[in-house]
Amino acid sequence: MTALMVTGYFLLPLDAFGSERPVIGWSVFVLLLTLIAVLLLKQMRDVLLDRMGVHPGFVIPLLVALTVLAFSAAYYTLAKEPGQFHGLRTRLDALYFTVVTLATVGYGDIHPRGQTSRLLAVIQITYNLVFLTAAATTLSHRFRRHVGRHWGGRGGGAVRPADREGPDGRPDTGGPHDAGPDGEDDGGPPLRP
Repeated sequence: MTALMVTGYFLLPLDAFGSERPVIGWSVFVLLLTLIAVLLLKQMRDVLLDRMGVHPGFVIPLLVALTVLAFSAAYYTLAKEPGQFHGLRTRLDALYFTVVTLATVGYGDIHPRGQTSRLLAVIQITYNLVFLTAAATTLSHRFRRHVGRHWGGRGGGAVRPADREGPDGRPDTGGPHDAGPDGEDDGGPPLRP
């Protein structure tokens, strides 16, 4: 799927959204980013609510890839305007700059010069911090929880009694003693809150 999106990025007639039709280009860009943000938020909600039948390990990386391609297309289109970028000439340059900005590397070989290109870079950085970081954190949380469920009895992911919540919202100590792996009282010393 990602390969198809990247192929589409290199084949789409992005010049149609350039300086001759800026309102259409910016409208499509804002709508696309809004749609991606809504879909990311839905995926995060589904993971946090532990809904069955969702596939965040597939959907979230695709949405991140689509975000990268959306910013790349915007940078490429904006670079056609004189004075906006230094060193950005091709779609590959735009993709490279987007990934470098996402990774916070900043080599300096391509950089925004104009006010619009700098504003777009600020928007990308903010979007990355708010949406992509939250999505990656949620996906990581889902992965840890999944591993804990499947490997919990083999050390490292087991749920300790103090990690469970009781009906009052406070940690459930499981009674006066720690429960062993089979759920039975192991006769050990009482747990201390």
